[in-house]
Amino acid sequence: MPISDTFGQGFTALDYGDSPDLKKMGESLLGMAGQSVMRFASASARNATLTAPTAGMVAWLAGEKLLTVYDGAAWVAVAAGTQSWTTVSLASGFSHDGNSNGSFQYRVVNLFGEQTLMLRGGLGVTYSGSPSVIANSGVVTGTPLPAPARPTSLRTVTGACSTTSSDALSVKIDILPTGHIQIVGTTSATAKPKIQPPWVSFNGCFCSL
Repeated sequence: MPISDTFGQGFTALDYGDSPDLKKMGESLLGMAGQSVMRFASASARNATLTAPTAGMVAWLAGEKLLTVYDGAAWVAVAAGTQSWTTVSLASGFSHDGNSNGSFQYRVVNLFGEQTLMLRGGLGVTYSGSPSVIANSGVVTGTPLPAPARPTSLRTVTGACSTTSSDALSVKIDILPTGHIQIVGTTSATAKPKIQPPWVSFNGCFCSL
């Protein structure tokens, strides 16, 4: 009679005294596929194929570069492949490499099982008007970040800034569900305290998506 595998994973194999049965052997091999790392073009392709997944199934998503596992309730990312940095398109009034921090860039990574937006680089900031205020109401993105890089709700982080023309060492940074990023907390040129830093750093800023 068929025997079970020694690792207790539910695979069966024909014993020496069993009659040859290609169907049973094939079913055993098919069972192994569900407990190996399966590969799909995308999450939608995985979901269309695995309509009734079981806990412990593992799938690699080529498009998203994610290794996912089904935990019994949902597919969760457990690791990510190499994610390249992308330079942010800037609105008028802002420039890359503020304080020689490098271009303002983003990437999406997997951090402790969660999709996370990481930022780096610095921005040069200009002010205009009478009295002068920050350009574009502080919205630095010329075009929004793509959908995979947008948080499901508002995320607020802190960015270091210059003390030149600023009575504060940092500013509030809002990352919006629309994909835009906004510097918040600057003032007009005549305000006291005055917060008009010529550069803002995004190094070390990250948030859960």
